[in-house]
Amino acid sequence: MNLSIIILAAGLGSRMRSELPKVLHPLANKPLIRHVVDGALALQPHSLHVVYGHGGDQVRATLSEFSINWVHQAEQLGTGHAVAQAMPDIIDDSMVLVLCGDVPLITAATLEDLCSKADKDSLGILTVELDNPQGYGRIVRNAAGEVERIVEEKDADATIKQIKEVNSGIFLIPANHLRRWLSSLNNDNAQGEYYLTDIVSLAVAENMPIFTSSAHNVYEVMGINNRVQLATLERQYQKQQAHKLMLDYGVTLHDPSRIDIRGSVEAGHDVVIDVNVIFEGDIKLGNKVKIGSNCVIRNATIGDGVEILTNCVIEENVVIGDNCTIGPLARLRPGTVLAENVKIGNFVEMKKTTVAKGSKINHLSYIGDTEIGSEVNIGAGTITCNYDGTNKHKTIIGDKAFIGSDTQLIAPVTVGAGATIGAGSTISRDTPDDTLTLSRSPQNSVPGWQRPIKK
Repeated sequence: MNLSIIILAAGLGSRMRSELPKVLHPLANKPLIRHVVDGALALQPHSLHVVYGHGGDQVRATLSEFSINWVHQAEQLGTGHAVAQAMPDIIDDSMVLVLCGDVPLITAATLEDLCSKADKDSLGILTVELDNPQGYGRIVRNAAGEVERIVEEKDADATIKQIKEVNSGIFLIPANHLRRWLSSLNNDNAQGEYYLTDIVSLAVAENMPIFTSSAHNVYEVMGINNRVQLATLERQYQKQQAHKLMLDYGVTLHDPSRIDIRGSVEAGHDVVIDVNVIFEGDIKLGNKVKIGSNCVIRNATIGDGVEILTNCVIEENVVIGDNCTIGPLARLRPGTVLAENVKIGNFVEMKKTTVAKGSKINHLSYIGDTEIGSEVNIGAGTITCNYDGTNKHKTIIGDKAFIGSDTQLIAPVTVGAGATIGAGSTISRDTPDDTLTLSRSPQNSVPGWQRPIKK
């Protein structure tokens, strides 16, 4: 089947109360329309068309990586008018799948079910039954159960408003018939718009078979028009992601309602995740990883047996080796790579640093642009002074070095293997291997000195 997909994304979205185009509002940190495009591309269509209007430059820039035929709808005159703008670029010998750019949770599986029932002489509609169908177009059937027409909410009388089966806005239509029907639409309705749904009555008049397919769950076809609906679908999406972690990977979630996945997570066996953890980007968790509460982890690879204690931030492109312990209250910034059995303690910040096996940075330190050898111990309050106001410089610390507390290492500088740096030192030159180096002012005591007394 030659499949052409049209995504309708021209709406203003005034009820969002935002300058951002509605389809660019994020759900799980990804624009609504990107969710729809990802689902559409999973069907491997012959062509993908996006009808845009309000904020078009932003919409196009957001999807610039994809091969899309962009269709500008200068005036928003209804869904039928929007689809008509895309038809000149669609060949007659194809099926047209119409999707909505503000319906982000539609799945490829549901769309595949709809497409599997298609042929060149029938019209398909994705429907769903809602307990509260207010706002949706109703599917009106005859006594034999056949679809007769779709009636929009604003045009429905009291009897039709009782119908619970509604139109999702997703259609599968033979292109040659669609082109003919679109030319016959009129805007004689409460909104003064050209409704795509009116093609159903035209198909019935021609005795064309109309089939329906049901969404797997109601959230798949829920559109977003305001912040409340956006928040509702965000929580539904997060619920789905939590269930996927538990069912596909066997992850233990202390509270599945208090985890946010804004990307993808792969996990080994026996992973345990406490509450209020946020994952962003692509995350890989090894076996037996434990993550404490209130952590934020972005685009990171975490090895087997790692324990990340509460309130840690793990940022872009951090790699944590097996059996490391991080935190609590640690921040690992981009470019940090830890080998196995490394200990990073509370209030430690690291950036663009590699740490070899078995080294420890336990308390209150900033380590940036540094290479740290194996079995190094870095005392509390140590700072690598890597920035001179213009350029960044590197610090190298050899294997088994011991850095005393409250030390400043002024880069570029190398601390030799096995070296000891005395507490409170400021080190601005390379230090030799296996040697104690320190820099301190002499300690003096002043006999007879008295503290001033307040008058």
